[in-house]
Amino acid sequence: MHIDNQFMWEYYKKVIDHIRDHVYKIKRRNKKEMNEITNVPTAQNDKIELMRSNFEHRATWMGLIYDEAKTRGIDLEETIRAAILKTGCIHGGPIKASLPADATVKDFALTFLNDNGVKCFQMTFPQITAEKVDVEFGFCPLVSAWQKLGFDQKTIVKLCDMAMDGDRGIAETAGIDFKLGETIAKGHSCCELHFSKPTSK
Repeated sequence: MHIDNQFMWEYYKKVIDHIRDHVYKIKRRNKKEMNEITNVPTAQNDKIELMRSNFEHRATWMGLIYDEAKTRGIDLEETIRAAILKTGCIHGGPIKASLPADATVKDFALTFLNDNGVKCFQMTFPQITAEKVDVEFGFCPLVSAWQKLGFDQKTIVKLCDMAMDGDRGIAETAGIDFKLGETIAKGHSCCELHFSKPTSK
């Protein structure tokens, strides 16, 4: 059977062009769905840099465990989330114990978000009242770690939300409502954390 080489070349060229067009459309769609991550740290003293390094180390463990399990066909998201939430609840216990019975959301936030943490994550506070505290993180060492590992943005977004279960656990244990807004992982300029007084049921 004779095969026309020119015909086959034209055929494969069309297939390759089709695949390239498909990949290009996916990239354009992904670019529309997410902005490029901007996560730039400002220089700090050795103590804060060490603190950032420790956060990166923990994030590296978390990310590699999740990714390695995934490559083996194991979805550990639910398990990791449960463990991180439990860790948050453990850390939230001493915070709650240190606060008076009539503590405000502001009291909680200023205890939880200490000076070192503020510098580490480059936090600012757009709003601080007795019943509501809004916090913005200008830098995230966890995202930095996942970027260094070469994870794609979709994975970083998932890991970010999983890690935030720790903050959810801390707030829950302290009796504070917590809501996560935009994040650096999604390409926003900062991570938005909202703490508020629980609504009456």
